[in-house]
Order: sequence, then C-alpha cells, then structure tokens
Amino acid sequence: MNGLTKAEAASLLGWWLDAGVDVPAADQPRQWFGRAALIPATSEPGPADEDQRAPQASTHSAASLESLEAFQDHLRQASDLPLFSATSARALPHGPADAEIMLVSDLPARECASEGRPIGGEAWALTVRMLAATGIKPEQAYVASLACFFAPASQLGPRELERCAEDMRHHISLVKPKRLLLLGESPARALIGQPLLHARGRVHRIAGLPAVATLHPRQLLQRPSDKAYAWRDLLLLMDEEVS
Repeated sequence: MNGLTKAEAASLLGWWLDAGVDVPAADQPRQWFGRAALIPATSEPGPADEDQRAPQASTHSAASLESLEAFQDHLRQASDLPLFSATSARALPHGPADAEIMLVSDLPARECASEGRPIGGEAWALTVRMLAATGIKPEQAYVASLACFFAPASQLGPRELERCAEDMRHHISLVKPKRLLLLGESPARALIGQPLLHARGRVHRIAGLPAVATLHPRQLLQRPSDKAYAWRDLLLLMDEEVS
C-alpha cells in the first residue's frame, strides 16, 4: 500500500471486508459470483464433530413448519435462507412466544451478526431503554431480524424481500405476539408494502395484529434528534387496543 495514507488504507481494507474478503488466502476456492456452496465432508462425522458440521439445506419450506421451535431450528441450520453465506454468523431471534411485543429488525449490522443477535451493542441498549419506558422488560419482547445475515449494502432485492416477507409472516404467526414494531426500511417495505417514510406515524394491521413502523435504533444513535419520532411511534403502538 505504498503511497496511501493511513486513512486511505483503512478505507480500502474496510471496502474489502464489506465485499466479503475476510482472509488473505483460503484452503478452498470461493465462488464470488454465486451463492456460497457447502464443501462436502471428506469423511463421516462422529459425535465429537456434531457441532462442526456445515449447515444443511432444509428439506421443508419455512412456511410448512408448524412450531416455533422448528422454525427457530430452521433459521439456525438451513443453508437456503435469504442472503445465506457459509462464512457469516447468523443473527438469530430470541424471546418468548406470546410476547407483549415482537420487534422485526432491519438486516443486522456486522457487529450484531457477530454477537448472534438481531440487534446488538449500543443499539440494543437503546432499544431496552425505550421498551422500559413503556413498562416492557427486554425478556418480554421477541426480537427477530428480517434476514439472519449481514449484507454490506444493507439492502434486499425484490425477490429476497418477497421471500423474507413470506417467512416473517409465518414467523409472526408462530410467535403470536400482541403487537409488532417494525424497525427500519426493509421491514416496512416487506410487511406493509410502503417505504418507512410513508409507513410510520400510523397503526397498520399485519395478520390482525397492530403494527407500527419506525426508525431503527442504529439510525437513532446516528441522529439523536430523531428519537422523538421513534418515541411517538412507540407510544402510538402501545396505546392501540389488542384483542
């Protein structure tokens, strides 16, 4: 990197990381222009290798899974999920069934995926404070991400968005929460069919449940002045009567 300043070098390295180049060399070739393929095992795994096996393609569609436990297991193991990458950590849902509120988050940030959670770090701390202000403890909320994997551009194509919407609607039907809070642009487009700017500020119905779309906590950390908008959205949702 002769001739580059430290800032330029850091920017260049960050670009390669976002592109998925996370090691200088690998033992196996990587398919850069297609979906990552699983490398078959060279021998039958034994019990000690149980946790080291590569994720397997699901033999059932997500919509056919009839229990929340089966759906969560599908998210934990399947290789046919939107944005799947064999080298990426999964941001998996957490929380109770029949939750007071279900948070549907936009795509996880890189640090959230590394924590294995849909929302992590300072963004989760802010989320907890917002929920606490309405009397909801974090363990009373079910938290899921529209897709389990980090994407550098934080965007979903139309087909991926449609697939995520179908899977999330089924996910919601299994959780059976009382209310839905959609965090960010992609959940608003997937589940309401509107950009966040148009969707927020009013109550929608998703599978018969009251739902409000609002700004993702990551954006609130970047623009603290927007917290007032998110707070009004949250109050709007909590004031809605539930059956």
